[in-house]
Amino acid sequence: MPLRLDASAPGFEEEFSAFLGRNRDTDENVDRVVAGIVADVRARGDAAVVDYTARFDWDGITAANMRISEAERDAAAAQVPAVQREALAFAARRIETFHRALMPSDVDFTDSTGTRLGARYRPVDAAGVYVPGGTAAYPSSVLMNIVPAKVAGVGRIVMVVPTPGGTLNPLVMLAAEIAGADEIWRIGGAQAVAALAYGTESIRPVDKITGPGNAYVAAAKRRVFGQVGIDLIAGPSEILVVADRHNDPRWIAADLLSQAEHDPSSQSVLIADDAAFADAVMRAVEAELKTLARADIAAASWRDNGAVILVPDFSALVACTPQSLAALGPSAVALADAEGLGAHGRSVSLRLGR
Repeated sequence: MPLRLDASAPGFEEEFSAFLGRNRDTDENVDRVVAGIVADVRARGDAAVVDYTARFDWDGITAANMRISEAERDAAAAQVPAVQREALAFAARRIETFHRALMPSDVDFTDSTGTRLGARYRPVDAAGVYVPGGTAAYPSSVLMNIVPAKVAGVGRIVMVVPTPGGTLNPLVMLAAEIAGADEIWRIGGAQAVAALAYGTESIRPVDKITGPGNAYVAAAKRRVFGQVGIDLIAGPSEILVVADRHNDPRWIAADLLSQAEHDPSSQSVLIADDAAFADAVMRAVEAELKTLARADIAAASWRDNGAVILVPDFSALVACTPQSLAALGPSAVALADAEGLGAHGRSVSLRLGR
């Protein structure tokens, strides 16, 4: 069962701190293993990348076929159904619009002392984007990392993605096509991060690496930071849902499970102001679990890392009108279903009355 806490109870601070301090990493030896892989790639280049990729992903890998050609990409992308194709294009347009609004402006002025001051914003020459390719496909990750780089004017965008068994994921390939990846390499794990950072005979190094990955990818990004820039050290997936008793318990249960289905080490936390409502959500979680394709993963996450916290009161922090949900929802559901993450789509489809 998930942890149940009451913010007004004695000892809450200590219990909550202990909960947050739990180690959810799956392997204490990850950093040691990654250090060896990174050093090997630096020393042996392509040969090391091929060796590790053959061991972990696809034994048909060679230095000659590491790079995915445009023809291969296009052939895979052509398999995507029209509904999913439009959902990806719709998402890409929205991401581009948002990031164009975020573009900073140069500053150039003279202060009261007569000193000229300013700042200029320039894109990096090359960026590497890591796209996971293990238990689920993440075309949305492709868009969210490459589209902003294109908006910023990055000159060369290099995408790496593991292809278990040598199979290309059509959605991921289509997303790369829509977003505008300049190069795509069928490699993953710590070896891919090292190749992006230090370069090999085939892969020119980049200036910055972004994108999510497993514990090995996170450890590799931490190790190469300084040689290249990185976005952040991502840990296990987590979600915090703040909901009052006026919400539908099924909606909140679906929200919590939308992250729990990622990995057993994921964490889902509910903050509620009503004990009866919290109980109803917990019952709804058990019911929702019976509908999910990734129920075993989600159940383990909720059982081992979930929490429900009662508070006296709080203020509505995020709102989506029925009209805005109707406009955004269908594409969100289509993408979630395509990625094999049913609880993600369920958290939206329930609100659409499906």
